[in-house]
Amino acid sequence: MKFERSGGILLHPTSLPGRYGIGDLGPEAYHFVDWLVSTGCKLWQILPLGPTGYGDSPYQCFSAFAGNPYLISFDPLLDDGLLTREDLENLPDFPASRVDFGWLIPWKLDLLQKAFDRFDAASEELREQFDDFWAENAAWIDDYALFMSIKEANGGGAWSGWDKSIRTRKKAALDKARKEHAESIRRYAFYQFLFFRQWRKLREYANERGIKIIGDIPIFIAYDSADAWANPELFFLDKNSLPTVVAGVPPDYFSPTGQLWGNPLYRWKVHKETGYAWWVDRFRAVLNMVDIVRLDHFRGFAGYFEIPFGSPTAEKGRWVTGPGKDFFKVLAKKLKAGKTADSELPIIAEDLGVITADVVELRDSFNLPGMKILQFGFVDPKDPFLPHNYPSRCVAYTGTHDNDTARGWLNTAPAQERDYALRYLNTDHEHFVWALIRGVWSSVAVFALAPMQDFLDLGGEARMNFPSRLGGNWEWRMKKEDMSDGLSKRLQEFNGMYLR
Repeated sequence: MKFERSGGILLHPTSLPGRYGIGDLGPEAYHFVDWLVSTGCKLWQILPLGPTGYGDSPYQCFSAFAGNPYLISFDPLLDDGLLTREDLENLPDFPASRVDFGWLIPWKLDLLQKAFDRFDAASEELREQFDDFWAENAAWIDDYALFMSIKEANGGGAWSGWDKSIRTRKKAALDKARKEHAESIRRYAFYQFLFFRQWRKLREYANERGIKIIGDIPIFIAYDSADAWANPELFFLDKNSLPTVVAGVPPDYFSPTGQLWGNPLYRWKVHKETGYAWWVDRFRAVLNMVDIVRLDHFRGFAGYFEIPFGSPTAEKGRWVTGPGKDFFKVLAKKLKAGKTADSELPIIAEDLGVITADVVELRDSFNLPGMKILQFGFVDPKDPFLPHNYPSRCVAYTGTHDNDTARGWLNTAPAQERDYALRYLNTDHEHFVWALIRGVWSSVAVFALAPMQDFLDLGGEARMNFPSRLGGNWEWRMKKEDMSDGLSKRLQEFNGMYLR
């Protein structure tokens, strides 16, 4: 695809307003798209759409291919006769400004179970659509639905604790499990049918109105996932199905003990021998859902930090060479990209953190735009995150889901950085956030984006994620009235003024 100068908003669907306790793919999502069109924006960036597990993080999913059932909207299920108005009476008094996952999840799953119980009485057309969907996606749904069914039967426990014959995927044990869990396997496949049916309609609606959706591919997958269980040969796992080494980053200025992510690491030699088949399938699956992907932790494809499994911190580890150019050459060929300027890989390289020369060379060899976070730049005039140092082929942000909001940053930044930011943007404390947005929008960066929280000038209480904090993340939600005419006109002016 060709990257064209545009502006947009970063907002995960869970943060949309609505009466069901969490943002979903129903009417409010369509309202957001309409409102986004009214602003003149052409981009909607989201986080990974997979089924979330412990900690509710979209970056730790039970599958790299499946969709999150918590995003399924109940409203279309009424039209299909899978739910009734009575089912949705006496709704819990969910908080409007945050997602209470502990309260929401069992309530939502109970209603989805009711929808499944009625599915056999649904229209023949709907049942045929389900059968077709399952057949078309059997390559990943069969393993995912079986994984989730066995996990459910084991009280939600990680697959490392399952019976050895199941854990190591003995054929007889798997055949037996498929028979024993046939009904729940069908239920999990049904939830995927509902999710993808709703998501594809929403994406088509956005695309028809000139909105491109930027998705997200985390480089690593969760250990407790169908991907690791179904493809153990692709990861560094021992005879007990446990990782031997895991992902993270070494100590730095911000974290004296580093960051221990704990994800299993890839056997890149095995991936190469298969022509990176699993990765190609993963990219194809995500690009069937979105228009552009942000490739998280891009530097890991040049080199990644390997930590011995069981280490309490990331202080002990080593750098290992990644798959590099060979991976992207194969990817470009398989995705039929790279032949012309209009068919380049539709990838944004998340190149934040300590970036070495090999990472820059890998990014630039495939003409991938990197990321610039203006919030990071107020240290030195030579800082690459300041607009006067941007190349045109980059994606500029005020901040991301992993950072504080712009207002929150200003309130907590070191005095020297705060003073430089106010002088650089020629603004004061009160008008800082919109001056920051202007700095991004007026830059030469091909894409300019900001989290919805920044357009609303919200403080640190609206932050989406604290990378070092366990629990309390991914909860923020906007209100319907936040999508105001006044905000739309202000953003429309910026998009027009700066040719976005």
